[in-house]
Amino acid sequence: MYPWLILFALIAFPVGEALSIMWVAGHIGWWALLWLAAAFFGGLALIRFERVAFAPRMLFSMQRGDSPLRALLASTRLFMAGGLLMFPGLITDVMALALLLYPGTWKRPPIARPAANDDIIEGEFRREPEASAEKFPRRDT
Repeated sequence: MYPWLILFALIAFPVGEALSIMWVAGHIGWWALLWLAAAFFGGLALIRFERVAFAPRMLFSMQRGDSPLRALLASTRLFMAGGLLMFPGLITDVMALALLLYPGTWKRPPIARPAANDDIIEGEFRREPEASAEKFPRRDT
């Protein structure tokens, strides 16, 4: 691959983000600052939530007998979306939105439990003699 193409992409991306921020600020004014702050804190919250939810998601996936790869990919998408939201700009926010709206990111698979054998109930029982009123007097009187 051409090294100058990589260098061009590394320079063009932040310039494109800066231009997109200026374009949005020109249209909506100071609300662009509020949008950038909300996107940053939303991305931060998303990363914090996913950091806590990652291990249980993997554990439950393995307990269900599913491949943990699906849970790993969903967590990766959420981590990437959080990072993209924290990076200021319209382009990265659109990419984060695409990752968040990707089918299967938020869908929870149904909990598959093994079917119980409801035909047989194992155990032992014995009949207790009826309790008489003389043995157990009422206490509420």
